[in-house]
Amino acid sequence: MASHKILVIDDSRVIRMRVRDMLPQGNFEVLEAKDGVEGLETIRQARPNLIMLDFLLPRMSGWEVFQEIQKQPDLQHIPLVLMSGRREEVAEKISEPFEYFEFIQKPFEQKELIEAIKGAMAKARKPRKPTAAAAAPAAAPVDSGTSAAEIEALNAKVAKLQAEVNQLKGQVAKMLAFIKQKLK
Repeated sequence: MASHKILVIDDSRVIRMRVRDMLPQGNFEVLEAKDGVEGLETIRQARPNLIMLDFLLPRMSGWEVFQEIQKQPDLQHIPLVLMSGRREEVAEKISEPFEYFEFIQKPFEQKELIEAIKGAMAKARKPRKPTAAAAAPAAAPVDSGTSAAEIEALNAKVAKLQAEVNQLKGQVAKMLAFIKQKLK
């Protein structure tokens, strides 16, 4: 019997099947939901060990599901991997660096998926700040300590640039693997 439940919330059946196929056999029970409403119901009923959440979903968006998870302390400690074809969509709603969840850009390979799951599990163990700060980061103006705000903004930019560098490294690695495969 599978020891861990992974919930994949994605409107694409192909992505749900791809995740299922990429996970080591026998170790995971993969639950599936095709939209945000179904996904949130499954989270509440099944209490998965990991959630893989597409950001763009019908009926209830991944952003709305994320907000619901963050409102509930008993759910916010479940490791979370957000998925999207465009990182910018996620970064528009949730400022980087992504502190409590992992992000994976579609399409992804098995190695990237495993690394994202490991990262999400590590981030889920981190102590949480108050949820009001998580819901609206950088929305409130800073009255005092302007230099601290500037430092925080610079740190966020550095983290964003580092994430972009890592993404480019991944793309280069994929291109090299493709070229090597074609040369065989």
